Amino acid sequence: MNADALTREALAAFAQAKRQAFEAELRTLVEIPSVSSDPDRAADIRRCAEAAVDLFRRHGGEATLLETEGNPLVLGRFDLDPALPTLTVYNHMDVQPANEPEWTTEPFRMEIAGDTYRGRGTTDDKGPALSAFFGALAAREAGVPLNVHFLWELEEEIGSPSFRGGLERHKDLLGTQAIVVSDTVWLTRGKPSTPAGLRGLKGFRLTLETASHDLHSGVVGGAARNPLAELMGVVAAMVDGHTGKVKIPHFYRKVVKPSRKELKEWAHSGFSVETFMADHEIHSLRTGNPLKVMKRIWGRPTMEVHGVVGGYTGPGIKSAVPPRAEVKMSCRLVPDMDEASTFDLIRTFLATHYPDVQLHEEHGLAPFKGHVSGPYAEAVKDAYAFAFGAPCRFTREGGSIGAVKTMEDVLGCEVYFLGLSLPSHGYHAPNENYDWEQASGGIAAFARYFQVVSGF
Repeated sequence: MNADALTREALAAFAQAKRQAFEAELRTLVEIPSVSSDPDRAADIRRCAEAAVDLFRRHGGEATLLETEGNPLVLGRFDLDPALPTLTVYNHMDVQPANEPEWTTEPFRMEIAGDTYRGRGTTDDKGPALSAFFGALAAREAGVPLNVHFLWELEEEIGSPSFRGGLERHKDLLGTQAIVVSDTVWLTRGKPSTPAGLRGLKGFRLTLETASHDLHSGVVGGAARNPLAELMGVVAAMVDGHTGKVKIPHFYRKVVKPSRKELKEWAHSGFSVETFMADHEIHSLRTGNPLKVMKRIWGRPTMEVHGVVGGYTGPGIKSAVPPRAEVKMSCRLVPDMDEASTFDLIRTFLATHYPDVQLHEEHGLAPFKGHVSGPYAEAVKDAYAFAFGAPCRFTREGGSIGAVKTMEDVLGCEVYFLGLSLPSHGYHAPNENYDWEQASGGIAAFARYFQVVSGF
């Protein structure tokens, strides 16, 4: 195969010939439980990084472990000539925990059912990473004049705490013309979409303690403070649970609303409320208007309650007043919001109205405003259309990838997105899966992308 012969038919044949190899490599990676949030999995994180290094070397590339203050980075390289341009593909090898009771298979034992690959990490983000990897093998076999590097992280699921330091420490090894990320989700199958921005995140916890132990509600009820009930009131004062509107003064002051051009692109993206609800198994929404749903998940900030801790949770009722309670919360942020000023607004509100509620800061990620024009953006659109036979729309991603803005800031190059996952693949959910249609299409899309950008 040569560069002129990188046709859809040739790449489909290449992918089919490599299918068994793809599935074997995916099984190897998925069956390593690289859960970055679990300290007991530190050895598995290291094992996953070493398996990734071995993957590159077995397929004719070079690979290095780049040590950081936390988990290592993996730098894989398919270099042809230092004089040629270099493109870097970013993915992450760490995964979410898999302790949900809804799993129907062992989460860290990959199951193949027809064209579906089931297991934790299959779609987030080991499957897409391997699609890009095999796309690079196709481009190399065809002699595409481009140095292709891969930067694989092992802390993305915990907010990338060591990523910036790792990039700064190893910056001399990471020079590149541009970066493409394959860790995003389409709207639905058959309709490619790519983010023109990501929401940021700011996590925090509220705690309140009013006694040293459980109290008998018959003896002290009515006089004793109930921290669970009080924190519920605090949350209600911060955010309207029915509409989602945040009540913190000035919370929305830095929000940049989506432009008319963006809204027009969203309206033609193929987004369907019914498909959205079915893909995510949602029973009801706050609105049924498609454009309003898109605005809420892509263009508006949020304040969410993730968990309430405290009191008796066993069978029946224990008529006690709990001594302490905790609420776990976070905000999704949009341009031009930032973590520090958002957290300051929350701190000021609580100090003014609920001074004995303790506010605990958790990790945060900055929002990211993406790029929708220029040669690399056009190359993304070309790659999707070539591989999947459908036009790509620029939308936004409601989630966060902390590494994206960090790479632009530290490495001084622009970041683009060529994601392959679908809502039905179950990001962060039980029974996570990936499928051959997206995997093989991704191989073709990346091979095409490498071919196009080699001419820049």
